[in-house]
Order: sequence, then C-alpha cells, then structure tokens
Amino acid sequence: VIVCKVQNILHLVKCYEANKLNFVIMNTQKLSDLKINERAIIDSFTNDELYIKLMELGCVPGETVEIEHIGIKGDPISIYVAGYNLSLRLDEAATIKVIKH
Repeated sequence: VIVCKVQNILHLVKCYEANKLNFVIMNTQKLSDLKINERAIIDSFTNDELYIKLMELGCVPGETVEIEHIGIKGDPISIYVAGYNLSLRLDEAATIKVIKH
C-alpha cells in the first residue's frame, strides 16, 4: 500500500512538472511582440551572437523587462531593464524570448 501511494505521488509530481513546462512554453513570446507598458520576464535567446551583447546590457534570463516606448514606425523600441532604459531594434528584440506577466 505504501509503495502504491509513493508511486502515485511521484506520478502526480511528474504531471505537475509537465504541465508547468507546457504553461511556460505556451506563454513564451518574442519581446518584439509586447505592447507599451507590458511587462515580461526574460526567458531565453534565439541568437547566440546577440546573446552575449544583450547579457552585457542587462538582459539576463529572469530579469523583468517593460516596453517603455515604440518608435513611430514601430522601430526601434525602448525597454526598461536592469534599472535603466535601453533601445533595441525590432530584429534584436525578436531574438529575446519572454514570459508575459
């Protein structure tokens, strides 16, 4: 009986972890898709070359980012991250995967 209960608990934990992972995957989007005043948490990057540059500028996974301004024609955008404003081109922002709040 105890073995069955332990197996059931382990199964529930695996299901929970799988659902949590699906939640994150389904809610991940590009930073360039956010609107003004929307906040998100940086999750990952799709471009290894820009990854280093963006990390040096404070765009690290787990950091909260907010869209401050969007240029007249939609490019560039200004974000608030790591305590300061940073301007990014849309193609750069599109390489940052975020999880929306």
